[in-house]
Amino acid sequence: MSEQSSNVAEFSVSEISFSIKRTMEDAFGYVRVRGELGRISRPGSGHIYLDLKDDRAVLSGVIWRGVASKLKIQPEQGLEVIATGKITTFPGQSKYQMVIDALEPAGAGALMALLEERKKKLAAEGLFAEERKKALPPLPKVIGVVTSPTGAVIRDILHRISDRFPLHVVVWPVRVQGETSGAEVANGIRGFNALSADGPIPRPDLLIVARGGGSIEDLWGFNEEAVVRAAADSQIPLISAVGHETDWTLIDLAADLRAPTPTGAAEIAVPVKAELMAMVDDRARRLNSGLVRFVTSRRTELRAASAALPAPQDLLALPRQKFDTLANSLERALIVSTKSHRTHLENLSGRLSPFLLSRQTSKARQDLTQISGRQQRALQVAVSQKRQAYSGASGRLSPARLAQQITLGNERLNGFSERLDRAYLARVREEKTRLDGLQKLLKSLSYKDVLARGYAVVRDESGQPVRSAAELAQGAALSIELADGAVEAMVMSDSGTSKPKAKTKKPATSKSKPADQGSLF
Repeated sequence: MSEQSSNVAEFSVSEISFSIKRTMEDAFGYVRVRGELGRISRPGSGHIYLDLKDDRAVLSGVIWRGVASKLKIQPEQGLEVIATGKITTFPGQSKYQMVIDALEPAGAGALMALLEERKKKLAAEGLFAEERKKALPPLPKVIGVVTSPTGAVIRDILHRISDRFPLHVVVWPVRVQGETSGAEVANGIRGFNALSADGPIPRPDLLIVARGGGSIEDLWGFNEEAVVRAAADSQIPLISAVGHETDWTLIDLAADLRAPTPTGAAEIAVPVKAELMAMVDDRARRLNSGLVRFVTSRRTELRAASAALPAPQDLLALPRQKFDTLANSLERALIVSTKSHRTHLENLSGRLSPFLLSRQTSKARQDLTQISGRQQRALQVAVSQKRQAYSGASGRLSPARLAQQITLGNERLNGFSERLDRAYLARVREEKTRLDGLQKLLKSLSYKDVLARGYAVVRDESGQPVRSAAELAQGAALSIELADGAVEAMVMSDSGTSKPKAKTKKPATSKSKPADQGSLF
């Protein structure tokens, strides 16, 4: 046996790994693989790691950073794609993988499914809500156009605006097709919004995002999430004019208004100058005619009203007659009132003689003298009573008596303090004894002491204790907690299909442990 083993060639780990790598790369130098994108990882290095899968297998793949930046579509989980590249191995982990050089959707159906999923996601965020849309200005002064500067679209827009109403147009040049078109269009919309009103470049009053028709792949840049969010966040009203009338993209749903064609966008953006001038002239004529009719009507009404009014002398005749009557009555009333007041004054003057006033003053002086004498005697009696009360109280407020009361109060306070200290120490001892008892009870109920006697706790992947072997399936991960730590384990066989053979156990002696103690958990 040893002689046969000696004839087998020996390889190092690196030799056998790189030999397998060369074999794989020679056999699968260039392949196209169709599958559904599963796990996708984008680390900080810029590379993209992903899984290609179908209903029976999974193939790991990697897209290097230089290739990832040039992809027409960005990989998203659940998208069905066709990947082009080579199969190789990664010796560091003994695994094979596909290095992807190109990635394309597996037909229009995959793109439509991705488009529908993205549409639902953005609609749930409210980016397509009608209340977010802004009204277009009736006559903008400056229009910003985000499109290709070399295509026929910009020439059609400029020609139509020039025919209808010439005004200032600012073009933000972008690519409207390719892997960078979405980012450039989003930057163009945000760039116009970032312009200041008084800057060297005028800030547009209206934006138009335009492109000619094409397939869904050609228009895919206008379905990117960055473009939709930029259109929804635009503070300047925005018209979407992407493709023909039958072409729909997500920017059409986020824009304030969708135009069927770029030329239609120009027609929506500005009115016809000649029609405006004709409308202004017509309204001016109607205004002048209406003003003449209004003045004539008011003049006729004024004349009719003035004819129905009475003469000024007729209006003042009745008030003048009332004034004369009241003037005659006033003169007689003044005479009667003067006589009445004179009689009343003469009656009062008889009671205001000097003798009467002198007698009343003398009587008031006598009354005041009597009241002053009684008040002085009452004040003396009150002062005497207060002096006697204060003399009696002063005997009870001597310093010796106050010192005696303070001494008694201090003795009572010291007694209370000693009683409080004794009660506090007794309560502390009582709570300590109760806490020690609870600690012993907790220790006796803890499963840690059981682990120290040789038992273990088996937990599943979620950390829950395993109570029955029937709950475990082959390959399940377990965690076994022992007294001094925990170890990880895996079930090697299904408990329902494979049962371990029973081992013969020796009869237990009086000094050995019981053969089967059971499980506490």
